[in-house]
Amino acid sequence: MNIVLLGPPGAGKGTQARMLEAERGMIQLSTGDMLRAARSSGTPMGRKVAAIMDAGELVTDEIVIGLIEERLEGDQGGGFIFDGFPRTLPQADALGELLAKHGTTLDTVIEMRVDDEALVQRITARATCGKCGEVYNDITKPIPADGKCTNCGASDFRRRADDNAESLRTRLMEYYKKTSPLIGYYYAKGNLASVDGLGEIDTVAAEVAQALTEARPADLAKTS
Repeated sequence: MNIVLLGPPGAGKGTQARMLEAERGMIQLSTGDMLRAARSSGTPMGRKVAAIMDAGELVTDEIVIGLIEERLEGDQGGGFIFDGFPRTLPQADALGELLAKHGTTLDTVIEMRVDDEALVQRITARATCGKCGEVYNDITKPIPADGKCTNCGASDFRRRADDNAESLRTRLMEYYKKTSPLIGYYYAKGNLASVDGLGEIDTVAAEVAQALTEARPADLAKTS
């Protein structure tokens, strides 16, 4: 099963992707993670990525698609979770063509709906584990009293410099201009599902699971 998690920054895509990895053996393909891994890999593609990033330039869609193709040719686990890609309509077309080339397709696209002001409150209270990426929130999921990550036991917690109200509103505007058209794009294709991204983590996970059931009930049965 291949899915896209679609939503603005802070909607909880990474949290849900990690839960799907743990529970269903799916593989999260995060654009940022793939670029960082490629940069340090020493491969020809990795050296190309490093040169572009070191020059302060944007990595092209062709390179990102190339990195995704490398992953499609490896272990496919329980399917792929595309997180952070596609961001634009041309990228969506390119991803569809790539998957078709490999004899597969997107099974569903899950839109994680949010209220902007509630999202700002959530993100400005966010912290992540510097080791494993587990997400915490001062309001809904505080850092444990013993100062250790519940997932990996590390004690290095970080807050992004741009996790402030002004920066977040700028990032939201960028999302609405470039990425939100994908909602209509996938709706027209008939494979869009929506969940409340601001619900409790387990509640959102249950809605995501329901969306997967409705998309591919036969495949879900194989993994349960």
